[in-house]
Amino acid sequence: MAKLVSIDEAINHIEDGMTIMVGGFLGCGTPHKLVDALVEKGIKNLTLICNDSGFEDFGVGKLVVNKQIKKLIASHIGTNRETGNQMNSGEMEVVLVPQGTLAEQIRAGGAGLGGFLTPTGLGTVVEEGKEKVEVDGKTYLLELPLRADVALILGHKVDKNGNIVYRGATRNFNTLMATAADMVIVEAENLVEVGEIDPNNVVTPGLFVDYIVVGGDH
Repeated sequence: MAKLVSIDEAINHIEDGMTIMVGGFLGCGTPHKLVDALVEKGIKNLTLICNDSGFEDFGVGKLVVNKQIKKLIASHIGTNRETGNQMNSGEMEVVLVPQGTLAEQIRAGGAGLGGFLTPTGLGTVVEEGKEKVEVDGKTYLLELPLRADVALILGHKVDKNGNIVYRGATRNFNTLMATAADMVIVEAENLVEVGEIDPNNVVTPGLFVDYIVVGGDH
């Protein structure tokens, strides 16, 4: 059963050098209070897996500005100038991944798959260093799964067992990341009692969630 803890208690599970996933799309669906707590604690040398690097003053971009990320795996970085600066200076390694491929890598990690085949990226820098596989005369790239030590996600309505309902587009990467980490911490915009959520509306079952923190509406 998921455990309700303070934000500080939750962040204490994250240590220097860990790999973390953070949900969201340009800050939409990002667990901002957990991100702010990470910034305040100053945990360093993180590998961050996320859709994008947010903005310099919003979302996971704060972690980049604070130089807490040693490696970033994301689909785009254009909204955060500091990401580009650190990439060009060699301070931070940046791995750019097509968005659909990134989502499928996380899904594969959560499903326990050994990878998947995709034609996306053939003939581009994306294919560098990757194995190619031919199926029925067509060539594909073998993309490997992604997992993390900890996933930080946002839920619109979360019951005390950790069952999650998302709101609109905020579900984005959150649903996939909830399955692909050794530990999952959900920031609840609204914490409710068990039984207040219609089971038919649950998107992420509580069995995926280790810790719940109360965040409040963003």
